[in-house]
Order: sequence, then C-alpha cells, then structure tokens
Amino acid sequence: MAAASDDLLKTPLHGLHLELGARMVPFAGYAMPVQYPAGLMAEHKHTRTAAGLFDISHMGQLRLVGPDAATALESLMPVDVIGLAPGKQRYGLLLNDQGGILDDLMFFNEGNDSLFVIVNGACKAADIAHIQARIGQRCQVQPLPDHALLALQGPQAAAVLARLSPGIERFVFMTGGPVRIGGIEAFATRSGYTGEDGFEISVAARDAEALARLLLAQPEVQPIGLGARNSLRLEAGLCLYGNDIDESTTPVEAALNWAIQKVRRSGGAREGGFPGAARVLAQLTAASGTAGHLDHETLKRRRVGLVALERVPVREGTVLESFEGLPIGQVTSGLLGPSVDRPVAMGYVALAYAEPGTRLQAMVRGKPVPMEVSTLPFVPARYYRG
Repeated sequence: MAAASDDLLKTPLHGLHLELGARMVPFAGYAMPVQYPAGLMAEHKHTRTAAGLFDISHMGQLRLVGPDAATALESLMPVDVIGLAPGKQRYGLLLNDQGGILDDLMFFNEGNDSLFVIVNGACKAADIAHIQARIGQRCQVQPLPDHALLALQGPQAAAVLARLSPGIERFVFMTGGPVRIGGIEAFATRSGYTGEDGFEISVAARDAEALARLLLAQPEVQPIGLGARNSLRLEAGLCLYGNDIDESTTPVEAALNWAIQKVRRSGGAREGGFPGAARVLAQLTAASGTAGHLDHETLKRRRVGLVALERVPVREGTVLESFEGLPIGQVTSGLLGPSVDRPVAMGYVALAYAEPGTRLQAMVRGKPVPMEVSTLPFVPARYYRG
C-alpha cells in the first residue's frame, strides 16, 4: 500500500481506503484508490456481475439557482437545458469559443429554478471559474465542496439500495431525487460511468464514511478502484476527459453528436447560441452525409472504437497508420478489456478510415499491430430504462 503524498487532497473516505488496503495514487490532485487487494481484474468483473462501490468525491459538485439558471447554462453548451423536466438528468458539454470541449458534465433539474451539476475533478476549479465568469450575473453559482460523491454500479446495485432505501428502485436511467439510505440523507440519480445499471449518490461529507460502510456491509458490494473504473468505462465506450476529449476536440469529432438535441441544431427552435456554434453546426452538417459523401474538409477526423487483431494491448498515445504506412491518427485510451477478453481502444482517425470494419495498424514499440475499427460500445449498456 503506497502512502499518499502530503500535498495531495484527500476525500472524506481516505481513511477507509487505507483501512481496506487500497493502493493510493495521485489523480486530479487527490490521493485516490487505484485498486484494492482483490486486484483490477476481479474488481472489474465483480462490478459487471454484482455491485461495486466507487469513491468519486474528487468530482466537482455545484448548484445553479435562479429563474434564469437553465437559460444561462444553455448559453454555455450545445444541449437542451431549458427543456429538461424536473427530476431528470442530462449529459452536457462545456465548450470554448472555438467549439473545443472544456469539460463534459452531468446536470439535473431539481425544480424550483435549481440545477445540480457534476463536473470532472481535474477541471472543477476551471469549470466553476468559467461558469461564474460567463453566467454568474444571471444566476447564483453555488459550489458544494462539503459534499462527497459515491457510485454504486452493477446489476445488483438496485436491489442493494432498495433494501436500504425502499422506493429508490423506481428511478429509471437519468432520473433521481432526494433519498434516505439507511437513515442517511442523500441525493441519488440512476446513472454512472460503467455501462452498467447503477446510481451516483451525493451526500454530506460528514456522512460519507457511514454511508460507504453501510453499503460495503451488503453482501453484494465490494470496493472498486480507479483502475477498474477506467476499464469499465472504456468497454462501455465512454470518454475520459483529458484522454479522449479536451479543448482540441469538438463534440462532432468526438462522435458525441447524440448529446446535441435537435432543438439546438441547424433549423431547431433554439439553434446555436453556444460557444463555437458556427464550427460545431458546420461539422454536424458535414457528418450527416452517407459514408461516401462526407465533407472531409469541414470534419477531418472522428473518434472510433478499435479492436486489435492480435493479443497485444495498444495504449494511449500509440500512432495509427494505414497499411501503406501513412499516419492517420492516434489512440487515446486502450487496454486489454477484462469482459471482452481482447485488446480494445478508442482513438481519432482521419474521416476516410472511420467506418466500422476498416483495417489499419497501430505502431507498438516499432511493430505494426493490425486493428479494425469497431462500433461502440464494446460491451452493451445495461442501463435501466423501465
């Protein structure tokens, strides 16, 4: 068990992680558990078959309050905020003025002119500053540093929580609300980052350890570290900010078109009006043709899934080439997928090579490894939609 550096921040569950034998690593400025004694493979498979508990308290939590909050937040993102009904959650993308992704986030309509927002840990200070600067005159921006965030993920997560909080099982994917779990007040949404059914639970920092211990006392639940969280989300085809998306990528390049609702697209009732709209809307149009008639000038590259045709893991940063030796892209995330039992990856390739079934090669330590472009996700999502 590696000791955490003294200059790293600690989540409210830090002592519990050490008690459980976690190997701690720096992540987003925090000392975080990368794995527990069971190991990454066992943790990954346990989450796919039972229920895994993740500490994600490094994430940023905030609330936007006021009658103009939804309209204000919508001005920063290419998604429909105004139309989100109370009790529902949606995925969003903060963009810079060039259409690059500052961060991806989740937002929830609490009703009564209040939005609850979760942003990535490494970006939270910059995100909050950006939101405050852009819309702080239009609504109250209330950071919630005294809150922890837990995720219970896996096919048995709902049964576990229903035992402790009867009625919570009625939530469906991307809905939620205030709950009491074993008498502890919390706020839960049926969502997560693994491709499995599950819940994310915001709780006062003072109650986080009691809630974690209560959940870990259930026979279906085991603690899961960042290592398995990464392999689970990659198999689910989900982006990691800083790897698969960043300020140099647009939503369309990142194949996140689905996150831009029709109302915000060209011809929609609230077309544009977000940072980088001209570029993003042009790329959406460029991406709308058939495979042989795409606009390669406006949209030059696309995020794709990749499967290695040899049993050689292909890691982040690996250069992708055509079989003629031309550089055509780069891997942004890659590993041996524990559930699919083969090397899988995501990366960006020139648009001409983005069709599923296209063959290319990755240069691993100077050796070409044949790969095939694959549809995403690698493991079908099992979100509960009712």
